[in-house]
Amino acid sequence: MQKMLLSIFIIVAASCASNKNISYTNYDFKSPNGVPDYSNLDYWAAHPWKKDPSDSLPKALQKNYTTDSIVDIFFLHPTTFGDKTMKRGWNAGIDDSAINHKTDFTTILYQASIFNTAGRVFAPRYRQANYFAYFPTDTAKAIAAFDTAYDDVKAAFEYYLAHYNNGRPFIIASHSQGTTHAKRLIKEYIEGKPLQNRMVVAYLAGMPVEPDYFYNIPVCTNPNQTGCICSWRTFREGHTDSFIDKEKFTAIVTNPLTWDSSKTSAGRFENKGAVLQKFNKLKPNVAGAAVHNGVLWTNRPHFFGSIFLKNPNYHIADYNLYYLSVRENAQQRINAFWKR
Repeated sequence: MQKMLLSIFIIVAASCASNKNISYTNYDFKSPNGVPDYSNLDYWAAHPWKKDPSDSLPKALQKNYTTDSIVDIFFLHPTTFGDKTMKRGWNAGIDDSAINHKTDFTTILYQASIFNTAGRVFAPRYRQANYFAYFPTDTAKAIAAFDTAYDDVKAAFEYYLAHYNNGRPFIIASHSQGTTHAKRLIKEYIEGKPLQNRMVVAYLAGMPVEPDYFYNIPVCTNPNQTGCICSWRTFREGHTDSFIDKEKFTAIVTNPLTWDSSKTSAGRFENKGAVLQKFNKLKPNVAGAAVHNGVLWTNRPHFFGSIFLKNPNYHIADYNLYYLSVRENAQQRINAFWKR
């Protein structure tokens, strides 16, 4: 106990010593060489030393907002760049103002903000691979595009560790392409290494995680477990995309309402809050969740106008349908981490 209290004191002291003036997001910056420089806040979509959309809160959560500055969240955003013609290249420009603005007011606002009560949110900008690199006509170029993106993610994580972490526990959170890179990052830098002892949890949503991908990091089986992996991909009940049928494994699936492997199904009335198109409005009872053969099934989301929701693939809403549940679970696991 004394060692734990001492470590907390050191972390808090480091936090106070690292306090900086808050800056605001700049979309007009230009990179001199097209490569991100993570010592410059312009290359972070979310950072505790700048005011950015990850700091936002739905109105219903604003009254009781408190933040934990002892834990960090390293968030890897999904794809926000797509050009089927490839005229704009296989990777997004790091200083593309339109892409950066879109990233900030979609995924950073609607996803990264989930974690702003759990700790300090770091979300690097990176030269994300073109969406159509997932459906390539040139496999070698697609692989190179993802490698370029991952090189940036690695550089950001290394800079974060060297300059900001200061021994803190951390959460890895990601979606879609972000999860593609987060899997590699955890395997290369965390699994089986000293950092693994400081990883509270990893939320790897929107992409399949093979059951044997990690050899030393378990799948989360209860809501208080730490040092484990959560993952899910959301579809309307009864639907499975053709690409799922082609997978030669049954992907990890966590129920983001129960967080319990023994309770694989939960109705929509167990969902305390989703955040949909109107960010300020927290909507309860929108969607249930049921684990089914490598994916997460839910009823058609329950909100005004949902009858017109034709697409049964709810990929874009993997986090948003369960916004408050993920938010509360992150804090729950942090509390459990300190009690280990």
